[in-house]
Amino acid sequence: NITIFPWLEVGYTCTLVHADHGSTYFPEHVWGKFTNQDRAFYGRIRLWKEGWWKKWTPQIVIGLDDPGSHESYGGGEIISGNTGSSNNYATRYYIAATKHFEFETIGKLGVHVAYIYGKAKGIPEYKRPAAGVNFRLSLIEEKFYQKALNGFNFMAEYDARAVNLGFNYAIWKDRINLLCAWNECKHFSGG
Repeated sequence: NITIFPWLEVGYTCTLVHADHGSTYFPEHVWGKFTNQDRAFYGRIRLWKEGWWKKWTPQIVIGLDDPGSHESYGGGEIISGNTGSSNNYATRYYIAATKHFEFETIGKLGVHVAYIYGKAKGIPEYKRPAAGVNFRLSLIEEKFYQKALNGFNFMAEYDARAVNLGFNYAIWKDRINLLCAWNECKHFSGG
């Protein structure tokens, strides 16, 4: 993903699909191989910056994930969401508000609320709230371990379907990060 301007972020995700041995979906001759891929575009626009009007005002963004795809099997028509021949596995649209609170010499707490309209293929359509919190350490850097701990950002969220936990660690100026998460508090994801 790339943040072109502070108010605009766009991205592209490509997920490779692996045919496991014994699969009932993929034919036996492709078992053990990557046989397909799912591609998705996403983006968000900041409508209001945190603290623009008053110090207490939150940031507001609108966004979309996997908004449209071409018809399955090489068709040309662009289709969206949970329709018969689409392959939009992550389609959703959202509006979100974020507010941060600074705790001097300890860290920064972020509180996030959103309303999500989901139309992903294979998942029942839903319109639900979502919420999350994150805490980024900012300890006084008197000792090495304090400086090392300041790269941590801990997160918890309810994404309108499940509770997820995780953290990221900023290796270099929050431009290169390590990510570790547990989707539904049990499925590991890292990068």
